[in-house]
Amino acid sequence: MKKRLMTLGAALMLAWSAWAEGQAKYVFYFIGDGMGVNQVNGTETYLAALEGRIGVKPLQFAQFPYTGLVTTYSATNGVTDSAAGGTALATGQKTKNGVLGMLKDQKTRIASIAERAKKSGRAVGVMTSVSVDHATPASFYAHVPDRDMYYEIGQDLIRAAFDFYGGSDFLQPTDKKNPQTPSLYAQSEEAGYVIARGYEDYEKKKNDAGKMILLQTEEASKKDRSRIPYAIDRTSTDLTLKQITQAGIDFLTTQGDQGFFMMVEGGAIDWACHANDAAAAFRETEDLDQAVSVAYDFYKQHPDETLIVVTADHETGGLALGVGPYEMHTQVLQNQKMSISDYSAEVRRLRETLKDKFTWEAVKQSLKENFGFWDQVQLSENQTKRLKQAYDHIQKGIAENSKTLYQNDDELATVAKQILNKVACVGWQSGGHSNGYVPVFAIGVGAERFTGRMDNTDIPKKIAEAADYEEIK
Repeated sequence: MKKRLMTLGAALMLAWSAWAEGQAKYVFYFIGDGMGVNQVNGTETYLAALEGRIGVKPLQFAQFPYTGLVTTYSATNGVTDSAAGGTALATGQKTKNGVLGMLKDQKTRIASIAERAKKSGRAVGVMTSVSVDHATPASFYAHVPDRDMYYEIGQDLIRAAFDFYGGSDFLQPTDKKNPQTPSLYAQSEEAGYVIARGYEDYEKKKNDAGKMILLQTEEASKKDRSRIPYAIDRTSTDLTLKQITQAGIDFLTTQGDQGFFMMVEGGAIDWACHANDAAAAFRETEDLDQAVSVAYDFYKQHPDETLIVVTADHETGGLALGVGPYEMHTQVLQNQKMSISDYSAEVRRLRETLKDKFTWEAVKQSLKENFGFWDQVQLSENQTKRLKQAYDHIQKGIAENSKTLYQNDDELATVAKQILNKVACVGWQSGGHSNGYVPVFAIGVGAERFTGRMDNTDIPKKIAEAADYEEIK
């Protein structure tokens, strides 16, 4: 009897502790795809260098009071891909590389924390800077054996019936096997979704929408539907991750008073790191931080009800800060005016428009304007020789493009990138993922759970505890 009373007393104490601590009514889950520890530190080092000093200028999320380190291996590989990494962060279960929302048997479905939040009565949003059906966002709603099943993933997006989705577009909006089948756009509208194209269109349509899918403009998708433009390439008319995040908050707060769960992915950090494009990668990390800042503003208005968690699915590129001399010169990266992807297109454009006037002098002028070479960034004789050789290869038709996971970059652009990285003292181990630790940062209700070393599968479990989400059997 005495033992039973002690057990009952312990249970009451735990219940009292949970009540006193509060419950996370509003949950923000930010995932920087490919954002390892050095992607964060490198960005902060770069921002400090722009102020003319050695040190770091802390990102907003890096100042959160609770921090930890996260392991990322998958069920089958020492180095995870984004599907298995995303599934671990979404479901708390490890799986085989390439699989979404299923165990490694590629048959057994596993529920995500977003699905648990929805079942618990919360409004749910999933958003990203890449396509809405890419691996990380899809981990929160899809259940397929292969991450490349984009059409089927799009159908799972509709079936999940979450309240808000945001990203660049659908990668495969039509069924290639059955062209007569209505597109995912038509299926979405049939399921009650309003599709907005760009932030202004969202503002016009939001009040009459029960469920929303926010995509970039059709004009932008004609150029590249796979992601919104890199921050370094962005124009004033482009959709931004900050806008997507703000729209998500605005929309989800109108869906009742039970609170919300929101996953926001900075997906293009990974893409820039696959390309070993340091200038673009640091700008993408800063861009994610600007989206986090929108959530932080919301947190300041609801500090006793909000949890913000920022982490990553894996590290990409094996980024090293400091190569050769014990120095860093990341300030030179500000001279890169566009991503390596866009500069590859610029080289092709120059060649087509200049024709016979596509001379070495014309190329030198372009490199000076877009990378600061020979002006803001002094080059050695050998570095100039390498650039000239890349130009000669283009002229002779023997240029070797650099193909990475998401890009096929011109040889001249690739050499320019390699030289600027070298001057900045930034190094890359590969064009793929690594098994390096990734960070986790947290603030708000339940944030104290996110300290020390943990596995990626621990994070959704800790969020579910803090928010008291219902188990899905």
